[in-house]
Amino acid sequence: MRSFASDNNSGVHPEVLLAIEKANSDHAVGYGDDWWTQKATEAIKRQFTKEVWPYFVFNGTGSNMMALDLITQPYHSIFCAETAHIYVDECGAPARFTGCQIRPIVTPDGKLTPEMLSPYMAVLGEVHHSQPGAIYISQATELGTLYTPEELRRLTDFAHQHGLLVHMDGARIANVCAALGCTLEAITLDCGIDTLSFGGTKNGLMLGECVVVLNEHLRSTAEYVRKQTGQLASKMRFLSAQFLAYMENDLWLKNATHANNMAGLLERELRLLGIEFTQKRETNQLFLLLPQSVSRELLKDYFFYFWNEARGEVRLVTSFDTTEDDIMQFIDRLRSLL
Repeated sequence: MRSFASDNNSGVHPEVLLAIEKANSDHAVGYGDDWWTQKATEAIKRQFTKEVWPYFVFNGTGSNMMALDLITQPYHSIFCAETAHIYVDECGAPARFTGCQIRPIVTPDGKLTPEMLSPYMAVLGEVHHSQPGAIYISQATELGTLYTPEELRRLTDFAHQHGLLVHMDGARIANVCAALGCTLEAITLDCGIDTLSFGGTKNGLMLGECVVVLNEHLRSTAEYVRKQTGQLASKMRFLSAQFLAYMENDLWLKNATHANNMAGLLERELRLLGIEFTQKRETNQLFLLLPQSVSRELLKDYFFYFWNEARGEVRLVTSFDTTEDDIMQFIDRLRSLL
């Protein structure tokens, strides 16, 4: 069954599979002291004009745990949108590993602003309250929206003025770079982001993410935090070999561009059917309203998620391997139900 439920449901890109197979030869030193990790690290560093420090980890939750643990103390609060992955979909792992209080903030579009955060700064220096320590943002957000560089700079300037650090969950950051036509550096380091989860699993990898430390003051403890959060792989070559293929010939950006383009096609076809959208489509996620009866029938042929079942809101996600035929068959089935 072809799925529009999540880009996690797609397979592994053939070039990534080939890279894993090539890495599966002879023996190699463990824990990252291998040729593949060295080369993949260099490939990610080449995306930036300044020094950065990449650390390969197993998965998205692990990358968030590591990065947030790196930039906080247990007496801190971590601010995020109410829809944020660390608040909704990670079973409390970041709170457990960091010891921090997670403070969700209601937003209309999944994006935080300085104005939303400003009231929470009143407790700075008050010993009875968890101290504001970090801001977590997703790029793209859980609602498919994206932060512009200008919005990010306003947010990070506000954070740093108040002594907070900013972690960007970039599970779909490749889709954002493709949508904005910008470099990875332009949307992260240039905007004052302190730590980044550079996503791969949603964009053609079998598993694995990369925590990129952008703030040089954090580098001295990053490798210890990775180990303590259980994210240091013994056979790391099988993580880093994927990223080596991912970065080669800009595969990461090509995959994301295709996913975005397929989402654009799906959006256009849905609008021709008179479908109402609940969020502006900016990357490869679409949020829309369907009659409950139609959704139930459609689920018999296609897997997707309800976002707000009470109002009939569903989420559709395209992937690097979504085809035009996939979309047109989906549209034909939906048209017959409508």
